[in-house]
Amino acid sequence: MSTAHPASRIRRGGTICAAAVLAAGIALTPTSVAIAAQPLTAQPLSVQPLTARAATALGERLTSGLGDRTVGAYYDNAHLVVTVTDAAAADQVRAAGAEPRLVPFRRSELAAVTGLLNRFDRIPGTAWRIDPRTGRVRVTADPTVTGAALAKLTAQVRGFGAKARLERTARLRPLLSGGDAIWGQGLRCSLGFNVHDSSGNPGFITAGHCGVATNDWWADSWSYEHIASTQWADFPGTDYSYAAYDPGAEGPSAVNTGQEITGAGDASVGEPVTRSGSTSGVHSGTVTGLDATVNYEEGSVYGLIDTDVCAEPGDSGGALFDGATAIGLTSGGSGDCTSGGETFFQPVPAVLQAYGLSLP
Repeated sequence: MSTAHPASRIRRGGTICAAAVLAAGIALTPTSVAIAAQPLTAQPLSVQPLTARAATALGERLTSGLGDRTVGAYYDNAHLVVTVTDAAAADQVRAAGAEPRLVPFRRSELAAVTGLLNRFDRIPGTAWRIDPRTGRVRVTADPTVTGAALAKLTAQVRGFGAKARLERTARLRPLLSGGDAIWGQGLRCSLGFNVHDSSGNPGFITAGHCGVATNDWWADSWSYEHIASTQWADFPGTDYSYAAYDPGAEGPSAVNTGQEITGAGDASVGEPVTRSGSTSGVHSGTVTGLDATVNYEEGSVYGLIDTDVCAEPGDSGGALFDGATAIGLTSGGSGDCTSGGETFFQPVPAVLQAYGLSLP
């Protein structure tokens, strides 16, 4: 068994080069049947309608307090649903104005499953996360996972019994063809969010697999207008990078839809979100999972947001947001914006904390 891949960090002028990657899938036939989480209806519910951001804050407080008696929460039809494993926990959730749903396994039991998956030999083209809607671990494999590798993964998942299910996905493919388009050395990505460093100097954040592949950024495909230089990039392990603007250049606080961004926040399952990318433009959807692990050919990335928002090549690094709140940077996905797909995002708060950055 192998251990987790550490993040690769480079400074400006580094020579690391990585192919662009975007991962993940359209669910096909599961190898085991998941039992849906069940509502607890022994007592009347006092569920309160909430905005997605308010539900995120309440969900974080409740799941933190419940500890091992929950596997997470999700936003559903303007209400917060919190998974629970016992009646006392359900009462606590109701008292806070949320809806409890009974799940069969504790957080520690499912965390043990993902922990073992993280320690197994990694198979490129696979991903996994705890799914609060089913109370199980969802494992996906793309069509490149075949033969002995598929048999091995299937056996591993079956060994977890009802705690995990395996689904096939669309093929993992690079979305780096490179908000607004930014051009590197032989590639095109999308700008995520404009930021300032600890000294107040302006820059922007984008995907790490973009930053490790180029030291320089231009505003045009002919490399006439140089705008920024990569300062830090982390990939794999995490998937974020920071580039400092050239003297005299500075970006607005708004994304290219005109939406002002006033802060960063964590996502919640079921939250409606919008993504902007330089290839496919603006598309919306919902958060379907948190803390996902995706195994690219270059290595594994952890702690990603899973969504049903589509993305296409060139959208790498683009902004994911909910109103004025910055949520994520496009990391990987499959499908397209005609037939639909699944896309993973690097959470923005982790980027800001790692590099000591702030939003304008």
